[in-house]
Amino acid sequence: MGRQGKTPAGRRGARFSATVAALLAAGLAVGGCGAGDDGSGADHATGEKARTAPAAPSAPSAPGGGADTVNPEGTARDGRPSAAPAPDYLSTFALDVDTASYGYARRTLAEGRLPDPATVRPEEFVNSFRPDYPRPEDNGFSVTLDGARAGQDGWSLVRVGLATRAADRHGERPPAALTFVVDVSGSMAEPGRLDLVKESLGLLADELRDDDSIGLVAFSDQAETRLPLTRLGDARGRVRDAVAALATRSSTNVEAGVRTGYDVAVKGHREGATNRVVLLSDALANTGATEAGTILERIEEERKRYGITLFGVGVGSDYGDAFMEQLADRGDGQTTYVSDTAQARKVFVDQLPAQVELRARDAKAQVAFDRRTVEKFRLIGYENREVADEDFRDDRVDGGEVGAGHTVTALYAVRTRAGASGPVATATVRWLDPATRAPRERSGSVGTAALSGDLWGGGHDSLQLTAITAYFADALRGGELPGAPGLGALAERAESIAGRSGSAVVRELAAAVRQADGLRGPAEGPSDEGELKSGDPYS
Repeated sequence: MGRQGKTPAGRRGARFSATVAALLAAGLAVGGCGAGDDGSGADHATGEKARTAPAAPSAPSAPGGGADTVNPEGTARDGRPSAAPAPDYLSTFALDVDTASYGYARRTLAEGRLPDPATVRPEEFVNSFRPDYPRPEDNGFSVTLDGARAGQDGWSLVRVGLATRAADRHGERPPAALTFVVDVSGSMAEPGRLDLVKESLGLLADELRDDDSIGLVAFSDQAETRLPLTRLGDARGRVRDAVAALATRSSTNVEAGVRTGYDVAVKGHREGATNRVVLLSDALANTGATEAGTILERIEEERKRYGITLFGVGVGSDYGDAFMEQLADRGDGQTTYVSDTAQARKVFVDQLPAQVELRARDAKAQVAFDRRTVEKFRLIGYENREVADEDFRDDRVDGGEVGAGHTVTALYAVRTRAGASGPVATATVRWLDPATRAPRERSGSVGTAALSGDLWGGGHDSLQLTAITAYFADALRGGELPGAPGLGALAERAESIAGRSGSAVVRELAAAVRQADGLRGPAEGPSDEGELKSGDPYS
């Protein structure tokens, strides 16, 4: 099939869909099945349906051992099939570290409701758990590929894993200039909304450094600057007093809040710092401009002009998922969702202070499948992150912002050709250095030998966990991935991993799958065998 939806509208700057996300930090776990990381890799300083490839015989080596010259159609000049992919053998997307779709789905299920399929984004379920990818020694990415057989008929799962170096909490980093835009409308009076926001900001004030700056804007029907960007130093008491004074009022004018927040951020902009607007809201706009499109132009303008990004933190049982996502997307930022004190502490104490240090701007990934071994492939999720293949190395096209200590996972369902052996896929990540804006690339690859193991065989917990989260998300939105077990079997497998690893977050995943299974009723499928704690291997 031809490339689906890869138009300029599919780029990050126009990624309009439901998404919320996050920054879950953390320790890691055991390795996946097979390994495709090429070690150093190539390091250069510089849709719903599976896509089907035309049959291709194996290609002999080029005469004299030289490299083939390749046409755009993916054939050598002499007409022989080439190892280089034809355009439809490429999958290109902007990196995404959002995770809030999973957090909001868990809350919805706990309340006895199935989540709206439109709010379920598999990549955010997958990226809510941290695999044990190797970390690079520099400020770039590590690239790891692995996979396993996922069932009959030649289907496998291929995992592309990217990771950045963790931050040194006590080492040097650029200062942060954070403008907090807090929703104090009437809907925020519900327990778990404004009270949780105030607690979170109080925690954060103790974690940031003296040279960091904080500004505070409160909004309901109108917006008010409660604190201009102020270096913390000896001003922590002023910050706490301003936060403590926040109280709910009337309607929700997100436009006024965002506009005033960016006014404060621009006025207090610090050269060489990480300048960010942090929006804390249930995003249920009912006054002023209630559609994201009227606010996006300002957000994009300040991102391009000053490098100010937007981080959205969603709260509340009723939550404007799509609205918050669109704002953060245009601000080249991220979204997350918090529903309790433990999650708030994780975001505002463990993650945000460490992740003000950027590792990459405008990061994109491109996976090239080898048409001699691959018949079909499908990227699970990332529909709103697609980038036109030809724009991969166009640095004017917006990508994703990735901070210190992040991992990004992309999972593909891949059907290999019967009897074929050799290279399957090469993944390349491209990003701009945050300080110099110089482009960098790094690559890794995987072959058929790494896909020979059974996905559900022993010793593959990390890859199994990625598969469980992807299958779970796909089931919630009514998909039918090849080799997908029923929800009951997925819950059992998640419980087994939680038992072996002691992971509280995996146990929460198992509980969420059980809840979804109960709400959906019995489904056919093969049956098979807390508190967020620091050191949880998958948190």
